[in-house]
Amino acid sequence: MHDPTMWRNPATGDWWRVTRTPDGVATLVIRPTRFGARLVAFGDGAEWAIAAAPELLGRGDDWSGLDPRTLPPALAEVWRRNPGLHLTRTGAVFESLAPAILEQKITTLEARRAWRYLHRRFAGAAPGPEGLVPRHLRAPLSPEQWRAIPVWEWHRAGVDLSRRSTIQRAAASATGLERTLELGRGCEAVTARLRSIPGIGVWTAAETTQRSHGDPDAPSFGDYHLAGHITWALSGEVGDDLAAAALLEPWRGHRQRVVRLIGLAGAGKPRRGPRMTVEDHRDR
Repeated sequence: MHDPTMWRNPATGDWWRVTRTPDGVATLVIRPTRFGARLVAFGDGAEWAIAAAPELLGRGDDWSGLDPRTLPPALAEVWRRNPGLHLTRTGAVFESLAPAILEQKITTLEARRAWRYLHRRFAGAAPGPEGLVPRHLRAPLSPEQWRAIPVWEWHRAGVDLSRRSTIQRAAASATGLERTLELGRGCEAVTARLRSIPGIGVWTAAETTQRSHGDPDAPSFGDYHLAGHITWALSGEVGDDLAAAALLEPWRGHRQRVVRLIGLAGAGKPRRGPRMTVEDHRDR
């Protein structure tokens, strides 16, 4: 289990998600059904979580402006076979930003390990009836909790000074970041607000707004692998961020949607060359 704030029950297919809302912490249970989903929530933020769930599940993500005739045939076919494909919108900016910062310049394995350690060590239990809510679920750390983590615990989690400082600066600005949700599903103003915090660049801002705002036009440029996947899928060659940006330009306004289609198509570059090394700087 990688994320103590989320869990999928393999027996029932239910998704359990713990989130911080303006009204308090909520545990949201999403049970897929034949006609959609059944929702149950617990905690002070339960009502807010239920109200926000449709956007979490893709409501409001309008693909009608993307013409499938402009797409490569393989991507158009993926879209045709996935008519329910939508981008999520969590409505929780700092909650999406913190894990993105942890993932900066390291492997996913290292970032997940740090996230898991810090939440098991400092996060509170998920709200809900005892015996019903899984005991391993935790509430996402609040901005105040992130700022209170002792230096040695960051070290034990394998988080360096740069990422630690960036999370703490973001935590101090969390209230203002949440207000960017009022600007809609992402725009230059949202990205600029995020990037005004030292340590947050193009990649981190995009990884955040994709989730928190449901931004349809925020590819994660600066990613270790993504540019190569994009250029391979669209041109048959492996290129850099500049090449990827040029190839995606005809779909400006929908570039993240095109990237999602590339991912679903499995059209990424061949796996060749060295992988990033997994390092461990924790106390022995």
